[in-house]
Amino acid sequence: MSNKIFKSILNTIPRPLLIKASYLVRPMIALTLKGNQFTDPIDGKSFRKFLPYGYGKQRENALSPSTLSLERHRLMWLFLKDETNFFTSTKKLKTLHIAPEQCFLDLFRKQKNLDYITSDLESPIADVKADICDLPFKDNEFDVVFCNHVLEHIPDDKKAMQELYRVLKKGGFGIFQIPQDISRETTFEDDSITDKKERAKIFGQYDHVRVYGKDYFNRLRSVGFKVDEIDYTKKISEEKVTRFCLMKGEILPVCYKK
Repeated sequence: MSNKIFKSILNTIPRPLLIKASYLVRPMIALTLKGNQFTDPIDGKSFRKFLPYGYGKQRENALSPSTLSLERHRLMWLFLKDETNFFTSTKKLKTLHIAPEQCFLDLFRKQKNLDYITSDLESPIADVKADICDLPFKDNEFDVVFCNHVLEHIPDDKKAMQELYRVLKKGGFGIFQIPQDISRETTFEDDSITDKKERAKIFGQYDHVRVYGKDYFNRLRSVGFKVDEIDYTKKISEEKVTRFCLMKGEILPVCYKK
């Protein structure tokens, strides 16, 4: 399938429908692309190439044919596996996953050491339908919270960050990835830009409301989080960065509640 077709699909079909359709087409695509060039570390399967991905400029070898993971998902998986007790904790970890990604959903649900809850306002695969700015959970309820590529969609992102902080237990951790332009010192947002094409041009995607800059981490700190800015690709060999199709230099925002 050509890059133009992929781009058209991403920009015209609503995300909930894309999620449902992907369950049908994923096995066929994975079989077609089977090979040995690249490997998805999440399921260990290898392919002659990954799929392109991007609402604007298409990134080559970005989307895994088997799990539908992107670069950011594979990076987070490696970090969780090698640097945390997420997979090995003998204590059950109560985990909240906002806007759950398909590449993680079934695997996390099967983990016996997790009490795993998913939440989203629109996703057809989420357990609890809820607004991230008004989560229906108790204070200090979760050991782990994931919220990836969500905040750039939320007009009041500070309120959303406050909610993530509220439901996380003291001593717990969260990973809150976002698309980030690290050449920008400060985040850019302009509520007056409402045209979808103009939004896509300026913010990178038609349903984004801002472009986060380097100050993203301080925005998280302002609501109480201790934030580690981790360039985890520096700890991974060049061979594996290439083989796993990671994005070199991508920063993982790992947040803790003190």
